[in-house]
Amino acid sequence: MQHLPILPILIPLLTAALLLLPPFQTMLSRQRWFSGASLLLLVLVSAFGLYESAFGATNFYLLGNWPQPFGIVLVHDRLAAMFVLLTAVLALAAWLFSIGGEDGLGAFYHPLLHFLLMGINGAFLTGDLFNLFVFFEVLLISSYGLLMHSGGKARARAGLHYVLMNLAGSAVFLLALALLYAALGTLNIADMAQKISQLEPSQVPLVKAAAGMLLLVFGLKAAVLPLHFWLPSAYSAATPAVAAMFAVMTKIGVYCLLRVFGTLFAGYDNPLADFGQQMLWLAGLATLLLAAMGVVAAQSLKKLIAYLVLVSVGSLISVLAIGTVPAVAAVLYYCLHSTLIAAALFLLADLIAKQRGTVADRLVSGRPLQQPVLLGSLFILAALAVVGMPPLSGFVGKIWLLQAATDASDKIALWSVVLLSSLLVLIALTRAGSTLFWRLNKQQAGTERCGRAQLVAVFSLLLSSPLLVIFGDAVMQFCLLAAQQLHTPLLLSTTGGH
Repeated sequence: MQHLPILPILIPLLTAALLLLPPFQTMLSRQRWFSGASLLLLVLVSAFGLYESAFGATNFYLLGNWPQPFGIVLVHDRLAAMFVLLTAVLALAAWLFSIGGEDGLGAFYHPLLHFLLMGINGAFLTGDLFNLFVFFEVLLISSYGLLMHSGGKARARAGLHYVLMNLAGSAVFLLALALLYAALGTLNIADMAQKISQLEPSQVPLVKAAAGMLLLVFGLKAAVLPLHFWLPSAYSAATPAVAAMFAVMTKIGVYCLLRVFGTLFAGYDNPLADFGQQMLWLAGLATLLLAAMGVVAAQSLKKLIAYLVLVSVGSLISVLAIGTVPAVAAVLYYCLHSTLIAAALFLLADLIAKQRGTVADRLVSGRPLQQPVLLGSLFILAALAVVGMPPLSGFVGKIWLLQAATDASDKIALWSVVLLSSLLVLIALTRAGSTLFWRLNKQQAGTERCGRAQLVAVFSLLLSSPLLVIFGDAVMQFCLLAAQQLHTPLLLSTTGGH
């Protein structure tokens, strides 16, 4: 399919536009099923795209057949295909959970969800930095609306911090693009990589300044220390399906560091080779350690899970800074695991909170749950996956991350921080589980039970952990090939296109 690279952008765009029209606008039931059908189609298209990318060819899609550096180009390779499919699967699970009633708490939930998907998929597929900025704005505007969905003071306060931080990030991003265009005359990533390798010494400081700004922007998107403080309040305040979708948002920052820095500043002859590597290494370790402390200090289950997202960010950034092919492959595998399990935990936290009455997800004694065995079993499975206990994917992912460090000093630092953070996370989840399921007051259990669709959504996400182990060889081989492809120069033909 020659038009395959643009379909993950077109499908949610057309769906969101149609959902705003009269046949769907006033009928929530129609919105639900049309949205679900579109998401299922997106999963199928993304899965086919992953299958196509497995053969190794990078598919460039030139809109309007305009050659570089003038045209808009999409890049569909193993890396982009993997993240597009991950997003589609996550969105389908979030939709399934939301039709239990969450989507009716405010207006335009389903159109905003699809506009968000358009922005996320566009960010994963674009081969041009300016269009990356455009897709960032699309996904950010959609995420603002989703964060405020159903209203409330906590969401308004968290939304204000989220908006202000990301507006500042967008301004810095735009300034970085202006500097890069002034120095290189193009914003096409493949074209920029060639020109950076041929920079005059007088131009290097300007490009370094722009690269530093990009590092700041992508660090903000990934919520790396000290740009992390907006995340716990925003993610814990969002409705459960929205928080589950937001689990992939920090991975966009990680993806951009992989794609942009891995392409622009790779190679020994590059004057900016390994730019920002030491800074990312230190920031990643610090984020990991601080986030683990936040997990222990959290006083509510949703806030605890939000800090778990930061723990995964710290782990990913630390190993990403090592920069080798095995390290990048380990980062890709752990991205899959951490995103799906964090999303499942956000959904599960809502099911637990609804059965605890007025105390909701606060880690204090509450009334007995109506379905303690079912929810307790799901919580144990998720906790074991997060901590990294065998035989689940968290264990495989963490072992691979730890093996990525080959230098003795790096190995000591990484192993110490990762193992200490895992211990703190284990303590925090054990305390949370005992509080939620064993510290009970004398109230009677409520009558509310989990919806079938909501349980299917949680279970399907948790099922990904054993599946990543059962099919671990194939997944790990794909991650290794994607990492090798990322380290291959991105050469774009100037002829042909669509």
